[in-house]
Amino acid sequence: MLRRFAIALAALATLALGACATSGNPPAQAPEMPAAWAEAGAPDAAAPARDWWRSFGSAELSGLIDAALGANPDMAIAVERVRQAEAQVRIAGATLFPALNLGANSTHRELRVEGGSWQPADTSGATLTASYEVDLWGRNSSAVRSAESSLRATRYDQESVRLTLIAGVASGYFQVLSLRARLAIAHENLGIAERVFRVVDSRARNGAASALDVARQQAAVLAQRAAIPPLELQERQTLFALAILLGRQPQAFDAAASGVSSVVVPRIAAGIPSALLLRRPDLASAEAQLAAANANVAAARAALLPGISLTGAAGLASDVLLNFLSAPTAAIAIGASLSQPIFDGGRLRAQVDAAASRERELVENYRKFILAALADVENALAAASRGADQEVLQEQVLVQAQRALRLAEIRYREGADDLLTVLDAQRTQFQAKDQYAQVRFSRLQASVGLFKALGGGWTKPE
Repeated sequence: MLRRFAIALAALATLALGACATSGNPPAQAPEMPAAWAEAGAPDAAAPARDWWRSFGSAELSGLIDAALGANPDMAIAVERVRQAEAQVRIAGATLFPALNLGANSTHRELRVEGGSWQPADTSGATLTASYEVDLWGRNSSAVRSAESSLRATRYDQESVRLTLIAGVASGYFQVLSLRARLAIAHENLGIAERVFRVVDSRARNGAASALDVARQQAAVLAQRAAIPPLELQERQTLFALAILLGRQPQAFDAAASGVSSVVVPRIAAGIPSALLLRRPDLASAEAQLAAANANVAAARAALLPGISLTGAAGLASDVLLNFLSAPTAAIAIGASLSQPIFDGGRLRAQVDAAASRERELVENYRKFILAALADVENALAAASRGADQEVLQEQVLVQAQRALRLAEIRYREGADDLLTVLDAQRTQFQAKDQYAQVRFSRLQASVGLFKALGGGWTKPE
């Protein structure tokens, strides 16, 4: 009786020690968030929807994004990673249940008996064994929690890939629109330069202009022609990059992409900064990875404690080969084992230290991601606001540049001004037109960036 009591007391003490050793700290909370954004949003803005790209009003863009979601290799890779994480959860969960194994054996022997003759001695048997590791300290359940948290992180990573893909397709499509608009402007500017050259050449033949004027305007024409090939190259390269996002061969891909002016620039509501924690899949993934690391710390601590395993076996044996109906012999065995690490050179303790360090690393990683997300939104809000103001001003610049060129051409024909005035007016208008197209593209890029920074209408599931 005293012996049993001592054993029970020792077991209780071990349980208490294990409870202290495996209790992990809860994952760190998110840092304090600002009350409001530094950049004010548009007053009539709307919160991002799940299909936010449709707010640009481009049916072709919507079709390209739908195609990319179904054929992009990165999306397929993300789906497979989710499946792998689901399998890891099942693997970890299997440790919570007993393992059953069925074995069978058969032996044929020839025994030499008295008189020198040989006599067969056949035996056969079947065994059912069961083993179960008692999850006394929660090591296996901690591994399950880690796998489940890793699965959530992988699913959130899939959402991040989806958001990045959609933003990449939208950005590439808008860049194609912008480059084609700039190409159209470059051809239009070339036509203007050639028209002025014809005037200068006519005046030179009549003695009203010098050869220097002809050379200067010819240089302006050549400069406009030289500006076209780089834009054509950028347009082709952007199309190729867009084709890769759609999972298509670049050689057979093209987009209609007719005009950038027809695309609507949406107004986007940023909401409150604290809501960002529930709307960004990358932040949710970092939080889930932190939870997985916390569970790994608990599992590493539990490995320091004794392990208890239960085993059982039941079997049948017969002297007749593969015939258990001929008076078989039955056997049942039940056992328990206790193992306690005594000396391992500090391996288990080092694993605890490594897991704890990994958790602290992910705490800082989570904090860094949040700070970066706040900066992403502020930058996108600033770009959207300043871009709208810049577009209005650039439009006014373009109107005045066009007016100045018309007046300069008239005055040059009448002999009131020299060619330098016309050349300067040409350069101003060419730059104003090209700059206006780039500002329009920058506004669209800012909208895409703001949608992406806000999580693209995604919401963390409960």
